[in-house]
Amino acid sequence: MNRINSFYQNEGLHRFDEARRKAFIAGVFDALLRQSGTMLSLDEVRARLKVRGQRDLGLQTVLIDRIVGSEGRYLDFDRRFLPRSGKLRRRWAEIHALARQMANLPPVELYRIGDVYFVRDGNHRISVARQIGQKEIDAYVTELLVDVPLEPGDSVRDLLLKEEYSDFLEWTELHRLRPDQRIEFSEPGGYLDLIQHINGHRYFMGLEQQREIARAEAVADWYDTVYLPMVRAIRQHRALDYFPGRTEADLYRWIAAHRWALLEQTGRDPGPECATHDFLERHLHRHPLDALNGVFYQLLAHLGIDAHSSRHTNEGSPDEPQ
Repeated sequence: MNRINSFYQNEGLHRFDEARRKAFIAGVFDALLRQSGTMLSLDEVRARLKVRGQRDLGLQTVLIDRIVGSEGRYLDFDRRFLPRSGKLRRRWAEIHALARQMANLPPVELYRIGDVYFVRDGNHRISVARQIGQKEIDAYVTELLVDVPLEPGDSVRDLLLKEEYSDFLEWTELHRLRPDQRIEFSEPGGYLDLIQHINGHRYFMGLEQQREIARAEAVADWYDTVYLPMVRAIRQHRALDYFPGRTEADLYRWIAAHRWALLEQTGRDPGPECATHDFLERHLHRHPLDALNGVFYQLLAHLGIDAHSSRHTNEGSPDEPQ
């Protein structure tokens, strides 16, 4: 390793102190905005998502802002790779000095999951690179293969939802039956409801066809004839415009319950189009300030505040129309 110039060493110590101050300020803003600045733990991701294999992608150039977690040092740095502990000062300053003296530092080692990366080796190098303004870094990349990919903005809370999604896909095998599927909820518990819907659909298919229906057949038929038609109606009515921060799966869940209630009241299935229209009419008439509320929630989202993070979709909740 190159001998470290004392000037660059002192400069590195100074830049580390600056980074620590930035970490403190960023932590204050994260608390005020109720957002997480914590790096994701690769071990936790592996425990929650089903990793079905891996492959070597070789040497690549990676965008630094797509590196969101670490295999073992996720508590030493925040999501911006700002140092969280003064114990890192000397090592961090040495890496900074070497970066200033050398044209290139050795490549880091990363794991890739979906669109994001986790550090296997090189946390300090990435932290220094980010603080001196680098946008990219060379890395040896190993891809971990999962059925529910991660995205750069995912938090620990998002990871819990994706764990439920992963379990849902393992039970239904919908990702193999319908590779283009994408069913995402903004609150926990939605996938359990979908499994109940599929089981009910399978039961009525068996009664209608007078035979045993395989799970895979029921899953595919539910997706094609129940879920997708409802999603098309939701898109046609631009229903998500009235529910900022929510997803198509959220609205499917609510409108499916409303559709069942109409069936019990009238003895006739209104179908996805009429159920969606009636749901929106009743909800929007009951809440005349929805347009203003929508603007308010969009403003909160722009500020990075999750307006639904402390709310639940239980009966009586203003966020889940009945």
